[in-house]
Amino acid sequence: MTVLVGYVPSALGEAALRAAVEQARFRDEPVLVVNTSRGDAYVDPRFAQESDLARVARELTGVPHTVRQLVRGRDAAEEIAEIAEAEEISLVVIGIRHRTPVGKLIMGSTAQEILLRVPCPVLAVKAD
Repeated sequence: MTVLVGYVPSALGEAALRAAVEQARFRDEPVLVVNTSRGDAYVDPRFAQESDLARVARELTGVPHTVRQLVRGRDAAEEIAEIAEAEEISLVVIGIRHRTPVGKLIMGSTAQEILLRVPCPVLAVKAD
C-alpha cells in the first residue's frame, strides 16, 4: 500500500506533503507524490520546478517515495483518481482552501471531485 499526495508548490501543497509524510511514517508505507499540469499554459504555477522538487525530496528524507509529474492534458482530479483506482493506494492526501459557494459553482472544485471519485480514504488538510 502507498500514501498518495497531490502536490502543488504552494502553502497548500506543503501542508499536504507534511501530512502525507506523517501518515506514511505512521502506516510504514511509501509516499507517491503526484504533481500535474494540463499543459495548456506556458507557465503553470501548479507545476513543480526543480527547486520545488528538491524541497519535496528534503521533506521526504528517510521515507521511501516516488515523484510523478504528469502533463497529459487532464486535470489533477482525473489524474489522482486514475492512479488511486489502478494502484494500491491506502490514502490520498490533498490540500484544500476555502471557496465560496459561487466560486465552487462557477469553477468547480478539484478537492470535491477527488473526494467523490477515489476508492480510498482522503485526508484533506488546510495550510498553516
